[in-house]
Amino acid sequence: MSAGVVVVGAGPAGLSAAAELRRLGAGPVLVADREPEPGGVPRHSWHTGYGLRDLRRVMTGPAYARSLVSAALAAGAELRTGTTVTGWTTRPDGVHAVAMTSPAGRQTVEAAAVLLATGCRERPRTARLVPGDRPAGVMTTGELQQRVYLGGERLAGRALVVGAEHVSFSAALTLAHAGADVVALVTEHGRQQSYAAFRFGAAVRWRVPVWTSCRVQRIAGRGRLEGVEVADVRTGTARFVPCEVVVFTGDWIPDHELARLAGLAMDPGTRGPAVDTTLATSLTGVFAAGNLVHAAETADIAALSGRHAARHIAAGLGLGVGHGLGRGPGAGAAPLPVLVEPPLRWISPNAIGSAAPPPLGRFVLRSAGFRRGARLEVRQDGRLLARSRPVRLIPERPVHLGAGWLAEVDPAGGPVRVITCAARRW
Repeated sequence: MSAGVVVVGAGPAGLSAAAELRRLGAGPVLVADREPEPGGVPRHSWHTGYGLRDLRRVMTGPAYARSLVSAALAAGAELRTGTTVTGWTTRPDGVHAVAMTSPAGRQTVEAAAVLLATGCRERPRTARLVPGDRPAGVMTTGELQQRVYLGGERLAGRALVVGAEHVSFSAALTLAHAGADVVALVTEHGRQQSYAAFRFGAAVRWRVPVWTSCRVQRIAGRGRLEGVEVADVRTGTARFVPCEVVVFTGDWIPDHELARLAGLAMDPGTRGPAVDTTLATSLTGVFAAGNLVHAAETADIAALSGRHAARHIAAGLGLGVGHGLGRGPGAGAAPLPVLVEPPLRWISPNAIGSAAPPPLGRFVLRSAGFRRGARLEVRQDGRLLARSRPVRLIPERPVHLGAGWLAEVDPAGGPVRVITCAARRW
């Protein structure tokens, strides 16, 4: 079987890319997803706020997921759920033979281009190396939302949320909806990382405190969770907190196994595939979009990332103005890496293969620490390319850097570096 484009992942990025590819006149577009239903995380995230940037209206998660699925189907894309892409090979003529497995058996689909939109996931307790017993009642936000909103499960008793970023407050809301008594949100940072309004709402509406500079260092319980040991990271003083549910939130990692299996160049900062501003990877004809390359932005940002990649894929198929499959007019030339220095953790996109702007005309960065009044400087071989206005750096919160400086980059020069200056600690 053949398809013009194979999209791996039926979340906001993949579905939006599929609809855009079909709108631009691409041939057959096949979207494969291992989940039983398309839509990604929004389908089991019942809070509102979805769709503002891409659909220009505010929706709940399930309504947003249904809208994206309907748009992809109406555009003529084929959606296959319960289907796992296990890898692919690339022929000398550039055609990708994509291997898929489903309850119907194994199949190989030939495609001119592949878009990876596999998203990201939260690190579970095991990946965070939290010692102790292994009782029931320990989960991530994704598992929590599926159990509550898709399974209708009630979760009575005391609950502790590990993390204090946007999704942590969402987890607290879900727990309250499920009937649990949320004891607190716990973060190792010196302050919460979400908006002040979220903390105020949690404190006033749900009476949920945020314990800062604290770390969960042991989980206790045989069979069922009995509680956790929480330590002050400054003094080492520990106390036992009784609870029946613990939810680990945030600490995102891209779902990058397929990208690694394909041998794509990986970025050590984002931990996803390295991509240029067209979202092309190191393998010609293979693109990556959404939270696979910037874990974790909001669903509408991921959707716009998918559209951005779709336009460049379509251009490479001869369907519009763009920079072609691969890395643009200079495909074959080594792209320039874009690097960051502490306290910055990563930047996306993290390579420059052409003068094409990145999604939304800006780069996305993350910081490892708090800074107020910091300026971002873009330099190449000691030459200043751009300097931002003062920005606030907050762990797990995005910082945006405009891409107007791309025209100043010397293609024959060294790596582009983004640094901070004139920063004041909070």
